[in-house]
Amino acid sequence: MVSVVGGSGDAGGLMVHNSGIMKHKILLIGGNGQVGHALKTSLQSLGEVVVCTRTELDLSQAGVGPAANCPISALVSRLKPSIIVNATAYTAVDRAETETELAHTINAVAPGLLAKAAHAVGACMVHYSTDYVYAGTKQTFYVETDETQPLSAYGRSKLAGERAVAEACARHLIFRTSWVVGAHGGNFLKTMLKLAQERDALRVVADQIGAPTSAALIAETTTQILSAMAGQSADDPRWGVYHLTAGGVTNWHAYASYVIAQARAAGWPIKVSDDAIAAIRTEDYPVAATRPMNSCLDTSKVRAAFGVSLPDWRVGVDEVLVALKRSD
Repeated sequence: MVSVVGGSGDAGGLMVHNSGIMKHKILLIGGNGQVGHALKTSLQSLGEVVVCTRTELDLSQAGVGPAANCPISALVSRLKPSIIVNATAYTAVDRAETETELAHTINAVAPGLLAKAAHAVGACMVHYSTDYVYAGTKQTFYVETDETQPLSAYGRSKLAGERAVAEACARHLIFRTSWVVGAHGGNFLKTMLKLAQERDALRVVADQIGAPTSAALIAETTTQILSAMAGQSADDPRWGVYHLTAGGVTNWHAYASYVIAQARAAGWPIKVSDDAIAAIRTEDYPVAATRPMNSCLDTSKVRAAFGVSLPDWRVGVDEVLVALKRSD
């Protein structure tokens, strides 16, 4: 079943969010994830949003069997959206090292089939990618034209997904982001908040750098860009790959320390003291998948092309903390 919230059109049981401005019909895949949850609200300014969750469309079966793409192509053919936004992904980075085929199916095969279906009905497509497509060894910020060299199965699956989308649908926007955080769903910030209330000491990696980026910022920026691009032809040079992250740079340890300090000031029952949050090296915290040491993505291209504002990462983190405290 697919849900259509606030709409009166036939979406076959899909949830439809309707702003009353019927300029576009938007098919949102992955409405229950961090970014998808935020997109359900922001995309309403563009028209009717038809939301499809993983329960309603199991992308893990994409590419399996002779009629594997039928659920995707049939859904798109029936709804005939003008915009498809794919906000679902296999994100279990370490598990992907052993579930390589599943990660590839969800992160590469399914997006390619969605892009093919988008092209067939004349829709444009938005797809989200990751800093993990880079090796993370560069000493400065990565730009979109830098060589991709993923170090993990997850990163390789996401890069393959980028290529599949670009090949199948000329009118595409691929946004590489990093360290996503939101009040909805699981993430590093929420893990740190939980542990800080339970433990006397924490150990957090301090030699990996990046920018925590709020799901709300990603959703709002996506919507702003789509308002400019959804009606453009395939000849528009602005279609393509962009970096989309918050401003500034931090590391996991500094990020955790900031979150915990802000939470303490806001009245959360924090147990761990500031001096009990130890900074450790990546090699001191072994995991299955190799992470990029440098996840800093240069956003000059997206800011120049669309005039978007990407504030410091602390802005989004503060908003998430306020939302969590309000719902506590």
